[in-house]
Amino acid sequence: MDLRVLGCSGGVGVDLRTTTLLIDSDILIDAGTGLGDLTLDEMSNVKHIFVTHSHLDHIAGIPLFIDSIFERIKQPVVIHAQAETLNALQTHIFNNTIWPDFSRLPTEAPVLKYQLMEPGESVCINGREIEMIAVNHAVAAVGYRVQGDKGVFAFSGDTTTNDTFWAALNEHDALDLLLVEAAFSNADKELCKIAGHYCAELLAADIKKLKHQPEVYISHNKPGFENVILGECKQAITSHTVYPLQGQKIFSL
Repeated sequence: MDLRVLGCSGGVGVDLRTTTLLIDSDILIDAGTGLGDLTLDEMSNVKHIFVTHSHLDHIAGIPLFIDSIFERIKQPVVIHAQAETLNALQTHIFNNTIWPDFSRLPTEAPVLKYQLMEPGESVCINGREIEMIAVNHAVAAVGYRVQGDKGVFAFSGDTTTNDTFWAALNEHDALDLLLVEAAFSNADKELCKIAGHYCAELLAADIKKLKHQPEVYISHNKPGFENVILGECKQAITSHTVYPLQGQKIFSL
């Protein structure tokens, strides 16, 4: 199983793309601006999108992605998400005002399909098991654990202090790779609590709950603060070695 990081920034700018993770060639976790770095042929291979939550930086690529490959889609692209996220997409994006409702177009064979998923549920796609895990954010949000034939990774999505994510990971015997957010520096610790994000201090307290020793990569840094946040994470987190997550990084699991 290959994991390609198309975007992992908390904002945009030169060489910065928002959260988009490509599993092998056919599954996305979130679809932010990083989706735009795929070729049309690569986009056409994507059959499933697992969305963590409804915030724009995690869904911005979906409307233009569907539109760009509209003529190439032979079977509907499936968006997997919890009810609140699906409702947000249907009500505020694919509503025929902001963007066409591709779940009804073309009439005889719509190119987009919504699939309800609940925390604790798993979906198996060609030997890869994707488990949805509840987390703690400003809106309803989840992370995912993905297990392939030979490796396992987890992605926190956007979250702050919680027990659910770590407890769910501890229920399994293996975890090779962890991608976890730290959006702000410690100076914005109170903002993190309000906005539902980690800073280094909050993440350090929570990651101690994890019984596994995966490689840990820090994502979703606010632009311009990457070095500060990474330095604080390295100082605060003593239970694991942490690395910066960067766009176009490829992991083989």
